[in-house]
Amino acid sequence: MSPAGETSTSFTPPRANASAHGASKIESTPNSRGAAVVSENIGLVGVRVRDIRPWIRRDIEQVKQCKADAMLQALLQRASCALETKQPELLQKCLKAVLPVCNGQVSARGIHSLGIETALKNYAGPGAENNFYGPFIEATNIALACLEEIKVDGMRAPVPAVDMICQQNDMICQQNDMPMYQNHQDVKSIRKPDCVILPLKSACAPFEDEKGGKQGKQKRKAHMMKNALSKPPASLPWEDILACIEFKRKTAGRKPGIQPLPPSSYHIKDYVPTKPEYLPVDHLKAEDPAGGPTQTPATQTPDTAPVLSSGLNAAQSSQGGSSSKRKATDTLQSAAKKPRGVSEEPDVTVQTGLYAAEMFAANLAVSYLINLIVVDDVVWIWYYDRQGIIQSSGINFIQDLPRFMVLLYALQRFELHDWGRNKDFLPVQVERKKCYEFKIKDEELGEVDLLLHTSHNDRVTHYGLQGRATNVIPVTSEALAKKYDNLPDGMVAKVFWGEANRTSEPEILKRVEEIAEAHDTVKNHIPELLWHHTFTNPTSAIREALGVPEPTTGSRILYILVFRKLQPITKLHGKELFNVWQQCVLCHLTLWKEGVYHRDISPGNLMWYKKNDKLIGVLNDYDLSSLANVIGPQGNERTGTVPFMALDLLTEKAQRGEVKHLYRHDLESFMWVFIWICLRYGEGVILPVETRPLDDWVRFDAVMCGTMKYYFLGHPPDRPSHIDPRIWRFLVQCVIVLKKDTDHRISLRLEKLITMAPGNDEELEDIDGSLRMFTNTTGWVELSELSNLLQ
Repeated sequence: MSPAGETSTSFTPPRANASAHGASKIESTPNSRGAAVVSENIGLVGVRVRDIRPWIRRDIEQVKQCKADAMLQALLQRASCALETKQPELLQKCLKAVLPVCNGQVSARGIHSLGIETALKNYAGPGAENNFYGPFIEATNIALACLEEIKVDGMRAPVPAVDMICQQNDMICQQNDMPMYQNHQDVKSIRKPDCVILPLKSACAPFEDEKGGKQGKQKRKAHMMKNALSKPPASLPWEDILACIEFKRKTAGRKPGIQPLPPSSYHIKDYVPTKPEYLPVDHLKAEDPAGGPTQTPATQTPDTAPVLSSGLNAAQSSQGGSSSKRKATDTLQSAAKKPRGVSEEPDVTVQTGLYAAEMFAANLAVSYLINLIVVDDVVWIWYYDRQGIIQSSGINFIQDLPRFMVLLYALQRFELHDWGRNKDFLPVQVERKKCYEFKIKDEELGEVDLLLHTSHNDRVTHYGLQGRATNVIPVTSEALAKKYDNLPDGMVAKVFWGEANRTSEPEILKRVEEIAEAHDTVKNHIPELLWHHTFTNPTSAIREALGVPEPTTGSRILYILVFRKLQPITKLHGKELFNVWQQCVLCHLTLWKEGVYHRDISPGNLMWYKKNDKLIGVLNDYDLSSLANVIGPQGNERTGTVPFMALDLLTEKAQRGEVKHLYRHDLESFMWVFIWICLRYGEGVILPVETRPLDDWVRFDAVMCGTMKYYFLGHPPDRPSHIDPRIWRFLVQCVIVLKKDTDHRISLRLEKLITMAPGNDEELEDIDGSLRMFTNTTGWVELSELSNLLQ
């Protein structure tokens, strides 16, 4: 087997594959395949930004598809004056309205649409990829200037507050590239998108000197004629980027150019499928370098080749499809060696997905994003939200220019929230630091005011494309401070995208609080929910509009929950670590017996606080939990964080959802968490990367991670000097128990294979017996006695 950057086989198939295994019964939620598996709380789990790349690729491989006209219709609807009223005629009306722009018949303040044809001819000429950014940007910006003059009944006017423009970011030579930076907790990423769409004000800012520049329409014309075609003198901030445009030529330095050239005139015609109609991962690597026509005749069956499943190798050769420049990847927090097989330049679909991850991370609670991929004369629209990714069929913007003009026409009329920015969270500056303000009416409190301190060092961020995208942010609130007057450690807001068809975390916490009233092992050991709000716009709505199959499967809605602030267990060591960890184990045991199944034991979910000088352990995060009275698996998202999941759940069968999640699986996760913390932290501080033996667990898929963990059970390291001998003794005893139990279960399965006994995998749970395997160890007894002295 090979690491995530090298393997050629996908080990964690998507939920849809579960049915392919015949009569196998779905016993639990199948594991999702993408970045959500590893990117939750990346600072706690140890994921470096580069490590996310293979998982981003997996998200891309699950992309859904829709027709270009359906996507254009949906975008026009979003930019219309009547959002809630279906207007099926909008696309045809707009196609007709933009024809004068396409045919060079419109001028606006000295800018003439005839320039579009000239720019497109320059774009279609021979040469390397980097030579074509300028002509494409020029054609786009001329079109935007002229489209301002086009009025269509039912459509909004252009939005002056946004005033979008296309801006070059990359240059021909790598040395002249302008990188864009972003910090993800303690890790810095560096990306270099080819071109970006952003507000004119943001595009001009790096070019303006102290004297300032021109204003209004003169400012736009001056910028688009020169600076929009130049590398910015300073990095553009990700928070300002509305969309990224990534270019590829099928053959670098192709001599023939793109054929055919722009027609003499344009008229409305039916959509003609491009070739390929949809852009699969590694398409450029797989296609004949000689290239060919990129638009098929209307009578011909379009090329709908399936997404290539070449696994996690995100490489793209520097020949036959990649640009001549080397793409920047990530600045790491250490000089760890790069995994073999991870190319410096991923596939264009993955590269654009990485840009989307940066855009999601740059602003709070982003609803969705749009990026464009351009290969020769075809542009594909890529739509990202936390439910997944949708790509439209391709649009040949040279032969079918009106459809490209309609795309620009719609985007030009987008307010910021139409670009996916959450209008409920308003960015503000507090003491020169970026925060977000959120205010809402509340039946009990009147108005609830939240100030989310997103620049705080204690913020826990998310980096990825789909999934819960959990952010935990320090928050202040006058309304909540009045209601709760005893909050010495303050409050945090948990902002995440929960699956719509799961029992919500507030509902589960209500049941948990009821259990706490009757059980001391739970009382004071659960998070204190101070306030919560559920937003009402599901991610399924766009899928229903686009005609995507099973639009509600995995649909997500945004939640914001405010809790009393807690401390992470990773800050503890020695007997205090065991004490808090043990309290969480016993709390979890009671909850399980009472019908609340946590199912996501990880370091980030074990917390603590001080009360009367005593440490109180808290079992946190119930957004993936389930209740015993709910029948069958819920939702579409994996339950568990891969490095800490039980070995039984890190198999292909379990990843398909065919293994029932039992108490002993969560208990085993507790043991893996304890081992992880002890070997990764010293006295509450993360150790240097070269002394952390388990970091690779998070860089691999589930099956490979299970293989590595099983190897660890037979080959644990010698005791590091920073670990207390009593803690080490218990840790090794946990390893021994896990090894014996695992080997026993393997033996039973092998015996069944020998006897060919009928398959009845139903397991009777012995909850107390599972725990006794660990509580009977001398290490547990010794450390428990020490813990009692702390109470």
